[in-house]
Amino acid sequence: MRSLAPGIKLITSFSRDSWYRFFILLLTFVFYTTYHLSRKPISIVKSQLHRNCSNVIHPADLNITDNDTWCDWAPFDQNNYRNLFGVLDNCFLVAYAIGMFFSGIFGERLPLRYYLSSGMILSGIFTALFGLGFYWQIHSLWYYCLVQALNGLVQTTGWPAVVACVGNWFGKGKRGLIMGVWNSHTSVGNILGSLIAGVYVSSAWGLSFIVPGIIIAVAGVICFLFLLPCCLWEGQRALRFHQKYLKLCSEDERSSYGFGTTRGSKYHPVIFAHRVVFFLQGVVEFSLCLLFAKLVSYTFLYWLPLYIANVAHFDPKEAGDLSTLFDVGGIVGGILAGLISDYSGGRATTCCAMLIIAAPMVSRTVLFFLSIGQNGLPTTIGMLLWCGALVNGPYALITTAVSADLGTHECLRGNSRALSTVTAIIDGTGSIGAAVGPLLAGLISPTGWNNVFYMLIAADVLACLVRLKADVKNSNIVKYYYNLK
Repeated sequence: MRSLAPGIKLITSFSRDSWYRFFILLLTFVFYTTYHLSRKPISIVKSQLHRNCSNVIHPADLNITDNDTWCDWAPFDQNNYRNLFGVLDNCFLVAYAIGMFFSGIFGERLPLRYYLSSGMILSGIFTALFGLGFYWQIHSLWYYCLVQALNGLVQTTGWPAVVACVGNWFGKGKRGLIMGVWNSHTSVGNILGSLIAGVYVSSAWGLSFIVPGIIIAVAGVICFLFLLPCCLWEGQRALRFHQKYLKLCSEDERSSYGFGTTRGSKYHPVIFAHRVVFFLQGVVEFSLCLLFAKLVSYTFLYWLPLYIANVAHFDPKEAGDLSTLFDVGGIVGGILAGLISDYSGGRATTCCAMLIIAAPMVSRTVLFFLSIGQNGLPTTIGMLLWCGALVNGPYALITTAVSADLGTHECLRGNSRALSTVTAIIDGTGSIGAAVGPLLAGLISPTGWNNVFYMLIAADVLACLVRLKADVKNSNIVKYYYNLK
């Protein structure tokens, strides 16, 4: 009897459950890649909306009234263009931060497949509407601010939904490594968004938004057709177990676990104590840590291409391409953070170590850019890669493995639906920092780029201090709680 081909043996060696897990991991990776792909173009297009027009060859039939601003796009042709860019970023990020606190609640109560697919389709529509402003010759700041705000609201559907899906399918064993690799979708989306936007930025910047908008909308349709949010057979098995368990339990036992009696309400002392300790054990502290970490990451996301163009004197496309190296470093940093945290068993320690190293690395990157002619491009590329790894590593770890760990904590009594809410709380708080960072960058940058990076260094230090203080406080809380038990 002939033996099976090696490839067939490999395929058949995996169970149905393994194939489903891989399929869900791949789908959610693609879905959130498109979310970030649609967010990135604004940072690339900024350097096209306002540039030094005296260096641009103008058409012979164009009547020029101002040689310095004729090629700029109103209303970003004024001297306060950096402040206007900051307002534009903030419209998206503030709406995202506010919407995130409600997104987790909706994510618990609505079917994840419908919730995620509708959010992606709406994100595609609003992303494309921003680009259509180019073809419709819209020069109103209010139009672009409104589109950005609406886009920020609908994009909150993404993160709680995809993390809940992955958390439902994967246990805690290698969660740091798996989610570290999976979380590279953030950087992959930024890279693809930069490259796609860079293709059109100099010729027709509207397409820099329309093309990503179409991509995320198509991904939303795929989500509707193929997403399986949770393991159906595991859910059926758990349901049978709970039904059998309830028949055997006394009324007091059922009530202590929150099943079917008045004493089992959320205000019952046992349930309330577990939830209080749960939040004290990490959600608040990791949320604050992410606030500062995301402040740094999103400032780089929205302002690095413009900084490279202004300081290193690259054109918009070259600046956008070079900025992708920061995201390439972010992929390595996210995987490394997850692997180290799995091996060491300390997610918080891993975050603190990377944040401590990141602070001086940010300042070194600034110095290399300011003296790029002396140090050369290869050295600058290396610094961008390292800086991206150290800045995005803690951010990636908190938003994925840490959120999933806390959302499936034993204090929640197996309520896996709480994962969406916990993820939304942590990422929503972090999104406040994501909103504040680019806004501060817009306000501070006219005083000098160095001051922007001093602000980022301070944010990294504060993120680390929050975690160090939380570790001391939580050790006492846990001891007190288990003594009460």
